[in-house]
Amino acid sequence: MHTELFAQYAVTAILIALYPLRLLRNIHPTNPWKEPYSIAIPAAFDPAPLLYPPLLTLVVSSLLSVDNRENLLPCMILGIASLPRPLIPSTGGLGGSNLIQWLLACIPLFVAESHGYPRKAVFQRNPWLGRDILVLLPPLHQALCHTLHYLTTTSLLEAELQLLSIALIHLLLLGSSPQIVILKSLLWGGGVGVLVTCERVLVWGVALARVPKWRFRRANAAKSKVGRGLVQAQTAFELGKLGSLLAMDKADGASRHVSKAQSNAKSPQLRINTKTTSSAIDDDSVVSAVEPKRGSIASGVEPDGFFAFSAQRRHTLPSLTQYISRSGDRTASGRKRRSQSSTIQAFVSLTLEQAIIRKWLYAGYVYLCILVIILIGIRLYVSKYALNGHEAIGWAIAYVLGNNTWLRMQVVSLNLQRWICLPPYTSFDSASVIYLGRMEDLRVNTFGEANTRLILCAYWLCVMIIGLAIVFRLSAVYEVDTRRKVFHFMMVAMLLPATYVDPAFAALALALILAIFLLLDLFRASQLPPLSKALASFLTPYVDGRDLKGPVVISHIFLLIGCAIPLWLSLGSLPRSHTSSNSSLRGWEVPIREVSMVSGVICVGMGDAAASLIGRRYGRRKWLWGGGKSIEGSVAFATAVAVALLAAKIWLRIGGWNSNNDDALLVTGVKAVFAASMASLTEAVLTGGNDNVVCPVVLWVCVKGLDI
Repeated sequence: MHTELFAQYAVTAILIALYPLRLLRNIHPTNPWKEPYSIAIPAAFDPAPLLYPPLLTLVVSSLLSVDNRENLLPCMILGIASLPRPLIPSTGGLGGSNLIQWLLACIPLFVAESHGYPRKAVFQRNPWLGRDILVLLPPLHQALCHTLHYLTTTSLLEAELQLLSIALIHLLLLGSSPQIVILKSLLWGGGVGVLVTCERVLVWGVALARVPKWRFRRANAAKSKVGRGLVQAQTAFELGKLGSLLAMDKADGASRHVSKAQSNAKSPQLRINTKTTSSAIDDDSVVSAVEPKRGSIASGVEPDGFFAFSAQRRHTLPSLTQYISRSGDRTASGRKRRSQSSTIQAFVSLTLEQAIIRKWLYAGYVYLCILVIILIGIRLYVSKYALNGHEAIGWAIAYVLGNNTWLRMQVVSLNLQRWICLPPYTSFDSASVIYLGRMEDLRVNTFGEANTRLILCAYWLCVMIIGLAIVFRLSAVYEVDTRRKVFHFMMVAMLLPATYVDPAFAALALALILAIFLLLDLFRASQLPPLSKALASFLTPYVDGRDLKGPVVISHIFLLIGCAIPLWLSLGSLPRSHTSSNSSLRGWEVPIREVSMVSGVICVGMGDAAASLIGRRYGRRKWLWGGGKSIEGSVAFATAVAVALLAAKIWLRIGGWNSNNDDALLVTGVKAVFAASMASLTEAVLTGGNDNVVCPVVLWVCVKGLDI
């Protein structure tokens, strides 16, 4: 893989070196040497897309693919495909830069094929690594970036979009453990399924929710149309009668007819009820009664000045507007009318009751599609590829409640063993239990594996209730940033002591919570009843300026992802053990515990919180490169992370788990200080990316690379 890696670096370096030459300007058209060359770097230039997507993903893949080096090839291809578009030369044609970037991204694959790739062993381990699939990764990456940008608008920066797309593609190609297969089915199967079946309905629902109530058609619109027709007919008749009288007065020249016509003009027959006319007039067609033109019939003034009719400025009859010239693209006050989309115009014809019914129909359709996707599509996929053919619902019941005596008796009495695969009471023999430590002895022999998962769920629920109570109590006293840090400490209290107990169950729980968060935010952003208003009111006190940039509230999602990614990566790099002969639990036990499993929780929950709290209150000295980060906050970040890493190692020793090394605490402390310093430096200089995602990955790389 050294040749392929060199090819990727060479392509990237050449593109970066050629980029300044394409920025040359101010050159004289006839004599290039007359004016000096000048290079103008765009003001919006951001180095983050050059660093994080290609470099960070390659380092992570290298740590995960120590034994399978061919897994690095997709990362190399996607690294070139994720380079910023300005670096890629264009032919000027339609999609020229995309085609050139596609060809450049396939260079590592061409180099690998020249050295004998692919091999049969690669296909046996992973059939997704064939040349036909690898050559399609660049267009898949571009299409996925466009889709993610369409869904999130401005919520994510360019580097974050690239990182998210690469992570999803790696999850699709390389995910093989049961927990990652479930995560893959939730993100890919659920996401694509909802996008295909509910996209148009969600767009219609958002457009319908944006129409104000006063814009809808009134329920008595039919009666208003009948009344409008009667008013117009009566007014036309009166105008005709008035016109004939004016002709007679002009022919005879008698003053008595003038007074008679004036009295007829002031007769009560022309005084139409204002309420009737105002209800019959459409909001868009209402025109204020401006001064009519002289000499018009509507003004009641003849050119000869024989007759004068004083029209009221307000309450102008609808039929009189046909005699007043006005522009159709302007309002009565002369302002230009706003252009409306065809979707909104279609909803305006509905009444308020019809709009509410249609909104609930849209919500019901979306909920029904999601249930079908989960109960049929995702359930069947998980049963086949993650649970060795066992039914997903029955497996979940046994996985959480399998040690309950009453449930076991009911399953046996009803002959449901084929649907609910009950685990044995003891999964390890005595020697294995002693080897794994005292905490494993409590988990397996004292409480039972399934009961331990129930205890963990109860513990997590208690921490959440206590944390929410504290947040609600602090809402009226402290600022938003301080209240949000309570959620960071909640993640530390929930995951730091519990992850070592059952890492696979913690990874599964984080995957399910991530899917629930994404679904709830979809309901909130789409304004689907009845959950959207409640979710929006709950999240409003905790959002910041970044959350208001787009339709997605990303703070809580990034917080969860930052805690979960290091755990998922650690499980991907560790071997699995079989807890019993039961095939339903194959791949759900990890014999080794590592500090890297909790590095994300430590970075997000303690490092970021300490940097924010200390930096905002005591930060006086800023870093030379700017960015608003203080030296005091960075020191607090490094100190909190180093202490937490050392505490995690001590908890690993106290629990008696089989760890990755037996280093002394002094050696572990030195490594922890170095890893914490690197993560703190990344947090201080980070641009173009969210620190709740990038910093945990950097810390995981340091902890995993140093073997803490």
